[in-house]
Order: sequence, then C-alpha cells, then structure tokens
Amino acid sequence: MGYECKVLADSISEYNHRLTTMMVTFPRFILAEFNTHRMFSRNSASSRAIPVSKQIERVKADPFFPIYWGKNQPGMQAEEAVDDETQWIAEADWGGEVRHAIKTATRMSELGLHKQIATRPLELYSWHTAIVTATEWDNFFGQRLHKGAQPEFRKLAFLMRQALKASKPVLLKEGEWHLPLCPDKEELIKECFDIRKVSAGRCGRVSYLTHEGKREPQADVDLVDNKLIPNHHMSPLEHVATPLTRQEIDMIRHISNAAPMEIRKDISDKLSFVGNLKGFTQYRKLIPGESVFRSASE
Repeated sequence: MGYECKVLADSISEYNHRLTTMMVTFPRFILAEFNTHRMFSRNSASSRAIPVSKQIERVKADPFFPIYWGKNQPGMQAEEAVDDETQWIAEADWGGEVRHAIKTATRMSELGLHKQIATRPLELYSWHTAIVTATEWDNFFGQRLHKGAQPEFRKLAFLMRQALKASKPVLLKEGEWHLPLCPDKEELIKECFDIRKVSAGRCGRVSYLTHEGKREPQADVDLVDNKLIPNHHMSPLEHVATPLTRQEIDMIRHISNAAPMEIRKDISDKLSFVGNLKGFTQYRKLIPGESVFRSASE
C-alpha cells in the first residue's frame, strides 16, 4: 500500500470558491491526529468492516515501519536520528512486533472473535485509506508541514499539498454538483440515476475499501437510501456538494456590506460557510433532520 494521495474531484465555483476531494493512504497510527482537523469532511476504512483475513494479508505484505528513528530527548520532537546500529536493532524489534501482532490477530480470528476485536492488534502496523473533502487547507498545511510535525504526517501533508497544487479545478456552475468517484457521470445522468446518491454511496464504501471496485450504481443508491440515511450515517453525503446560488451570494454581500468596513470580510467569510465547506452546500444539508439523532427509546 504505502503512502498515496490522489485527487478524486476538484471544483471551483463562479465565485472562486474551490472544493477538493482526495483519497489518501497513510500510517494508521497518525489517524487520531488526522481526525483533529475539523474543516475536513472524511470517511475512512474501518477495522470493523474489513475481514480479518484481508487485513492480516495486507500487514504481512506491507507492514508500516517508521520513516525516521529519532533519538529520545525532552519535548515532542526528535531532532536527531539514532545511529545506524541502533536503527537496525529498532527495526528488527519492530518487525518482531509485527509478526507477533499477526499471530495474535490470527489466533483471535480462529477463536471466533469478531473483526472489531480481532483486527485491533494489527492497527499500529497497518496502512489506512481515507477520503477527505475540504475548501480550507491552509491551517492543515501550516501545522502539518511544520518541521516539528510527526515525520510520517509531514510526508502525508507534503503529498497532499503537491496533489492540490498539481490539480486543475473544474468550473462548477449553479445547480451542478461536485461528485467524487463518478467518472461515469454522463452515463449515470442518461440512465436517470440520482448522481448525488451514487457519489455518496461510493464514498461510503471506503469503509470496506470497495470504493474503487465494480460500479453498480443502483447498489450505491440503495446504500444511501436503505442504510446510510436511515441509520444516520450522514458523513458520506458531505463529499457531494453544490455551489451557493447567486441569490445566496447576493444575500451574503448585502449583509456584509451593511457592516462596518473593518469587519465586512469577516462577516462575508462566516456567512459563506455551510457546515465546514465555504461557498458550497453539502448534500447532507439537504436531508431533513440530518443533524438530529434520537435513540429508539425516545
């Protein structure tokens, strides 16, 4: 597997708001840090969804090893690497722990334990795939490209910034949709599929790592209608979005122009957000009750 970053969709509105969706693969042990960035909409591969045997084979074939073996010192950063002999010993010990984790996961599976338990020993040595969508990237790059960032995270952020720089966004007009994983958009429209649901369903399949598999549009629509929305799994619907309308933009301008000059831009920026996206309305926001979660007993 290894590090990977690929742009799945890149759109720009008539008002110069840019929305980008990427698929990224990185060491799972930085997932908690990755998830602290709240301007991102994201969905990830799930240890509870992927069969134990597949995860064991992946770790066997390509276990994660740290890219930098830093010498212990006070603080959060290791500014100096250990010597070659120490690194060799550390790598050997890490490899031994990989083999032990594989043995433990295999044994738990043989005992009949569910994958939500049996796969956990593998996580430190696993690669992780996520789909991430955002309009705001500066804070992420500013923090994660810093020399004090975790080296593995800094490498991921570098790849993401390079992918963003290399990508050319496609103009999206009012009423059009940002649709990750829909290279067959025109065919889907001809066949009268709800392309918003097809895209959201495919983004949701990253949980099983089947998002790039065989295309079955009706199955994607059914996933959204019968599982994601009824069970309040709304996050895959956040990757699908449409630009703010001219009426909405005019209203934002009217309100901000009425404010004192020194705060007009701040007012305009704040009013331009729908959820965590600037200048775009997520498909999720069009679903009634999308943020209301009640228990079955209520």
